[in-house]
Amino acid sequence: MTSYKVGYFVGSLAKQSINRKLSKALIGLAPEQLTFEEIGFGDLPLYSYDYDADFPPVARAFKDAIVSCDALLFVTPEYNRSIPGGLKNAIDWASRPYGTNAFTRKPSAVIGTSPGAIGTAIAQQQLRSVLGFCNAPQMNAPEAYIQFKEGMINDEGEVTVESTREFLRGYMAEFHSFIARVLSVLPREA
Repeated sequence: MTSYKVGYFVGSLAKQSINRKLSKALIGLAPEQLTFEEIGFGDLPLYSYDYDADFPPVARAFKDAIVSCDALLFVTPEYNRSIPGGLKNAIDWASRPYGTNAFTRKPSAVIGTSPGAIGTAIAQQQLRSVLGFCNAPQMNAPEAYIQFKEGMINDEGEVTVESTREFLRGYMAEFHSFIARVLSVLPREA
């Protein structure tokens, strides 16, 4: 069975982010054919088209990390009913300048957690809109809006609630199948 390298983004820059905990749990529940690499973006300056002629080294390395992946997973909180600013800035860097969009044809999935009952639903919808514009095929189902409760994921990344653990295991299995389907019709360019 084919293996795939998945680059993942944690939308929060906070070290103790509950979405970072969720990303750790997802990696532990994923099929063995998926390997993961976090693509950090905290060191990127604010994007401006003034950089388009000569990207700084940190931005070139960021784009190269995305290009090296077969698929992308976004694990993000919701800030003020929207995408966190740092994540949006990262997407702008990766998709510019025109004609060099690193997201093109990359299978992607969006998931997030928050203490609130709607579990990042609005941020996810806005992120899906941006990814659609960036030509990144998206796994639309199952959707996953996780309400975080204290103790749901321990510090080792283990999900302590059986129903949540099985849902997330299924989500990652579906993501694996989605990646395989997309790349069978949109193979990576050599």
